[in-house]
Amino acid sequence: MALTRRHIVIALVGLNALVAYQVWRKRPPAADTAAVPARPAVTLGFSTPESVLWDAEQEVWFVSNIGGNPTDKDNNGFISRLQRDGSFDSLRFVAGGRGGVILNAPKGMALQGDTLWVADIDAVRGFDRHSGAPVATVEFGAQARFLNDIAIGPDSTLYITDTGVGLGADGQLTHMGPDRVFAVKGRAVLIAAEGSWLSGPNGIAWDPNAGRFVIVPFFGTTLLGWAPNGNKVDTLGTGPGSQDGVVILGTELLVTSWADSSLFAATASGPARVVGNITSPADIGVDPARRWVGIPLFLENRVEFWQLPAR
Repeated sequence: MALTRRHIVIALVGLNALVAYQVWRKRPPAADTAAVPARPAVTLGFSTPESVLWDAEQEVWFVSNIGGNPTDKDNNGFISRLQRDGSFDSLRFVAGGRGGVILNAPKGMALQGDTLWVADIDAVRGFDRHSGAPVATVEFGAQARFLNDIAIGPDSTLYITDTGVGLGADGQLTHMGPDRVFAVKGRAVLIAAEGSWLSGPNGIAWDPNAGRFVIVPFFGTTLLGWAPNGNKVDTLGTGPGSQDGVVILGTELLVTSWADSSLFAATASGPARVVGNITSPADIGVDPARRWVGIPLFLENRVEFWQLPAR
C-alpha cells in the first residue's frame, strides 16, 4: 500500500493524536532565549529534506533528501550540496539511479575522512565527499528497520540509530521496534544498544566534553547520555517531545522538536527555545566557527539557516 503525505505526517509527529495536535498548533514553550537573526531560507528543489551536515574542509553544506516515502526502496533519494552562504552548488550532488548510485531514503549523515556516510533504511552508504562517487555500502539486512542518524565514535566506529518504525498491517508507518543503536566496525555490524528505554532513538551526536554520545528520542522526552563501554546511560534533561536532530556546539546541546516546532537548547532548568515556529524541523547541522545552524523542514521542502548569538 502506498503511503500518502498524511500517513507520513501522522507517523513522524509521534503516531498519536496528542503529538500531532501539538505539532500543528505550534504551541509556544514556557521560556525563550534572545531572538536569533534569520538567514535566507533555501526553498527550491528539495524533496523531503531530512538532514543537514556542514563540511568545514570544503566549506559546503550537504542536505539529504528522501524524495518520497521514508521506507520506500525506490532509489530516488538524493543529496544536495550548498555553498557556504546556503545557496545551491548542486541540487543533486549524489542521486539515486545515476552513476551506479543506490540511494532510497537518505536520512542522517556523518563525515569520516573523505567519506560521507548516509543512513538509508537498512544500509549505510559511503560517498566521496569531493566527487559524490559511491565508495562503500554496508548492508544491515533484516535486523534493521529504520536507520536514522549517524555519529562517529572516537575510535572511528560508526554508530547508527534505528528508530524502530515500519509499515503496520494497515499500511501506515508505526513504531513497532525494536529500538536499537548499531555499531559498524570495518564492515561488521553489531547491536550496540537495544531496548524500549531508547524510545525510538532518532538523533545521535558524540559529545567530546563528556566522552559519551547524546541520543534524543522521537517517542519520549528524556535526553540520554550513553557510553557504549559498559552501556552506561544518564539522563541529560528533557525536551518537549518528538525530538529529531541533535548537535553539540561547544558546551551547548542543541536539539530540534516536532512537538513544539522548535530548535531548543537543553539546560538544567529544561528546554530553552532558540528558534520557534519551524514546522517539522529534522536533523540539524552546525558551522561552529560562524555559529550557523542549518535546519531542514521535512514537510516544507525547505532548509533554513540561523545564526546563534555569540557566547
